[in-house]
Amino acid sequence: MIVRIMGEGQVQLADSHVAELDALDDELLAEMDKGDGPGFRATLHALLDRVRALGTPLPDDSLEPSELILPAPDATLEEVRAMLTDDGLIPG
Repeated sequence: MIVRIMGEGQVQLADSHVAELDALDDELLAEMDKGDGPGFRATLHALLDRVRALGTPLPDDSLEPSELILPAPDATLEEVRAMLTDDGLIPG
């Protein structure tokens, strides 16, 4: 799976990591629904850290279709909320 972190680039992740990342994503969406800014920020950073730790960065000149797009580390709750679709995903 190819994951793009906005403003950083793309990483290749094994499909075996999807369940772990889905759990963090669900937590992130719950915090967004509650309007929990500090919780959102902490979980966003935890999600991005796991993607970076588990993934293999693709070369900067590589542009592969991304299956998942994650917000930049400095994105606000409001900015991410505006980017989401009805399914809770940022369109790729």
